[in-house]
Amino acid sequence: MKKLLILAVIAATTFACGTPKTVQESRKVIKGYWSLDNISYDSSGTFNVTLFNDTSVECMEGSSWRFIPNNNTGNYTINNSNCPTGERNFIFTIQEIDPASGLYDFLLKPTNAKGKSETNAGYRLRLAQLGESSMRWEQTVSLDGKPFKINMNFSKIQE
Repeated sequence: MKKLLILAVIAATTFACGTPKTVQESRKVIKGYWSLDNISYDSSGTFNVTLFNDTSVECMEGSSWRFIPNNNTGNYTINNSNCPTGERNFIFTIQEIDPASGLYDFLLKPTNAKGKSETNAGYRLRLAQLGESSMRWEQTVSLDGKPFKINMNFSKIQE
């Protein structure tokens, strides 16, 4: 009887502390196909940036992305013929940071085709804007000991 009561309390706590409604809505909006249209920086100059330990900004621009929120997976395809083309897989999570300000983190972890990470490395980005037709990610890294912000601007292709 004691075990049954403890199990009931655990189940009630789990269901009461589910995914926030705004995160659920974000999953619905992000579902589908997107194009990474352009990448910009908060500083002027010429920079050699590699995104997600994969490829250069020049190769990443114009890539096609697919988000499948019911299992938190997705993929992107490099379309630039001057780059190592092909499909890359990932898992992702949208994490609410501050419900009052609407700040979210977007966690992306590259995987192989079977959903396994070979390096266990992941990337935390700020989901700065998410709408029905556009999305913007911001990643802050360090350059010469100072914060350096990378902005990635997407547009929705189809659901």
